[in-house]
Amino acid sequence: MSFLMMAQQAPMFTNYSNSYASVNPGFGGLSEGVNVMGIYRDQWTGFKDMNGNSVAPKTMLFSGDIPVKILKGGASLSIVKDNIAFENNINLNMGYSLHLDLGPGTLGMGLALNMLNRSVDFSKFTPTVANDPIIPQGEQSDMLIDANFGLFWQIPETFYIGMSITNLFESKGKQLIENASSSASFVGDRTFYLMAGYEYQFNNPVYVLMPSLCLMSDIASTQINAGAKLQYNNKVWFGVNYRYQESVAAMVGFKIKDLQISYSYDINTMGIAVQGSHEVCLSYMFKMNLEKSPRIYRSIRYL
Repeated sequence: MSFLMMAQQAPMFTNYSNSYASVNPGFGGLSEGVNVMGIYRDQWTGFKDMNGNSVAPKTMLFSGDIPVKILKGGASLSIVKDNIAFENNINLNMGYSLHLDLGPGTLGMGLALNMLNRSVDFSKFTPTVANDPIIPQGEQSDMLIDANFGLFWQIPETFYIGMSITNLFESKGKQLIENASSSASFVGDRTFYLMAGYEYQFNNPVYVLMPSLCLMSDIASTQINAGAKLQYNNKVWFGVNYRYQESVAAMVGFKIKDLQISYSYDINTMGIAVQGSHEVCLSYMFKMNLEKSPRIYRSIRYL
């Protein structure tokens, strides 16, 4: 008997609107300075397999981006460490974004070099049939080199929309079992992203509503995130996020000068006995004095 299983390799954060630099190279350098950001996600806290091994996914992300005037665009760097059960992935992205004035906003067209080191410790697996020859032995690892492409258009403090593709060429690594007619291999997971967000200004300018959407798909599996944050006086915000068929999250954050700290807790809605997920995000922006072409904005902050 055989069964078809569909899964998703790329991690998704509840604070996805803070992590665009890692999945869309077009985003790099579109802000007013140098942005550095880190996220730690502990998914399904305490989840263990039948042997008592901790197999809950744990993901760390560090990213930074900077406008580069001489290159008429921006540069970005991101490092993702994703640990899923007995699999460990370290992903490095280095990207460049060309910035073009498009209507009232700026379009970033980006390309990134994607390097993924993937390793799996097969010695920790418990096969149904002992010494199953189709299961690799010991720890296997390989380096995959690929590219990401992205477009990101934004009107500052008003609206943004973007689309991107990661692991564009879906590069394939070594076979995990030698001298076999067919075997599993390490393969990059080509993933498509669509992201959008809006800032709604109330009559009282101290309140801003920020709805957002992020769709992520590798064709085999699709994940939809929809959320909104209510910000007060550009210092404190509360929000919710819904991840289709997976979780509902509560979010809170605050800002001290240019430092932002966010926390979210995902409540599992899958109907299986797993705990919720914790996520902490810290970001800081070093502002730069940049010459900009004249623009007309809808935001009342520019009146």
